[in-house]
Amino acid sequence: MVRRIDVTGSDGVRLAAWEFADPPKERTEGERAPAVLLLHGLMGRASHWASTTRWLAERHRAVGLDQRGHGRSEKPAEGPYTREAYVADAEAAIEQLGLAPVTVVGHSMGALTAWQLAAKRPDLVRALVICDMRASALGAASQREWEDWFTSWPVPFATLSDVRKWFGEDDPWVERPNPARGDFFAEVMAERADGWRPVFSRRQMLRSRATWVYDAHWEELAQVRCPALVLRGLDGELGRAEAQEMVRVLPRGQYAEVADAGHLVHYDQPDGWRAAVEPFLEEFAEDPRNDREPVSP
Repeated sequence: MVRRIDVTGSDGVRLAAWEFADPPKERTEGERAPAVLLLHGLMGRASHWASTTRWLAERHRAVGLDQRGHGRSEKPAEGPYTREAYVADAEAAIEQLGLAPVTVVGHSMGALTAWQLAAKRPDLVRALVICDMRASALGAASQREWEDWFTSWPVPFATLSDVRKWFGEDDPWVERPNPARGDFFAEVMAERADGWRPVFSRRQMLRSRATWVYDAHWEELAQVRCPALVLRGLDGELGRAEAQEMVRVLPRGQYAEVADAGHLVHYDQPDGWRAAVEPFLEEFAEDPRNDREPVSP
């Protein structure tokens, strides 16, 4: 079962939330399954979490959110694509879908949104999974690299096979063949009259990234009071030293890493991802506030 639920985000932006598997049945009358909200990274979409939500659904109500500018959610030409807007959208989704208190699983930019939300609204967030997102500022050079990288894309692609080959093998950012990376990007392409193009605007992605890439985010991390798992791929963008410092800064931080995984941990090594995340989630599988009634979207 795949179910789309429409959510109204900040500034009235229309957002698409998704359940890719049926949640577990109520164990006793009125007892709800604990909820998990999954937030993709920059350029991602909720469907990237489909395999994760299927095992999560054994114990949880798992909802993926297409964030503004991504997937099937609205892509307003002028945004805003600010940190405040992304956090407010996640806040709206949790409240409208009746998910609180929720565990938020975030990848990359989605992880930053997750911990900024937890710092702002501790009443909504029970626990966090922070996957391969740095707390340090990346700087102007990083943004210029992304601008150059976007320009290098041979868009439009003639076929999805071409998409998979370029992002999995030919992309200058790929050090060695990575079929999972090719599959990841094939998921965010749509067929147009002239070929396959991304479902997002690269210009909007750069605008979104510019709102956080120049700043460090340690202060907000320190304000997170709920349990938080900092998880990295051994070959990802978050180094071990920085990840362990993030754990130290978090009042209730834990650390995990997945071998043979890059930045796209849940795509590179889905079994290792599950083995690292599931035990952490099981600590919070019982919902202490099961009397909350869902709010209609």
